[in-house]
Amino acid sequence: MRIIAGTHRGTALTAVGKGDASAHLRPTTDRVRESLFNVLQGGRFGDPISGAKVLDLFAGTGALGLEALSRGAAYVTFVDNGRVAQKLIRANIAKLRRADDCTVLDAPVDRLPPPASRCDLIFLDPPYGQNLGMTALEATQDWIAPGALVIWEEATAQLPPPGFTAEDQRRYGDTWVTILKAAT
Repeated sequence: MRIIAGTHRGTALTAVGKGDASAHLRPTTDRVRESLFNVLQGGRFGDPISGAKVLDLFAGTGALGLEALSRGAAYVTFVDNGRVAQKLIRANIAKLRRADDCTVLDAPVDRLPPPASRCDLIFLDPPYGQNLGMTALEATQDWIAPGALVIWEEATAQLPPPGFTAEDQRRYGDTWVTILKAAT
């Protein structure tokens, strides 16, 4: 895994290794990340990354949030309460020397503290097949800015929940990426 583009282009991220079987780490592949960011920066959504405050839920390795930072996001809040994931996220932040631009929260997504400010771009990559995506969206409403984009990665296509519209949906192998827009 590596950063695809931006100021940290080509930087290899910390290897996941065997990790912890209970961690259920399933990093977004370089190919899917590259395709996703090409869609986001292709003009259809304006410029959703430059200067954005990003929320990376079920962050795993932190690759999605770090890719956004590399491409111009202002700040990323990583959320993952897994021991292995926490270690990987912190190692990757240190590798890129971006500690001043990040916060790592060790909490379940349904028990986050109140946000300092709302986020413009949300990455939602829950463990597949556990129905945690909808729970996370409901629990983080205070974190989501009006008009924010939510990038939801799952094993199946997702319908937009109330308060969101589906803007795009694509399949990459066994991964479905649904782009939602929060109501304004």
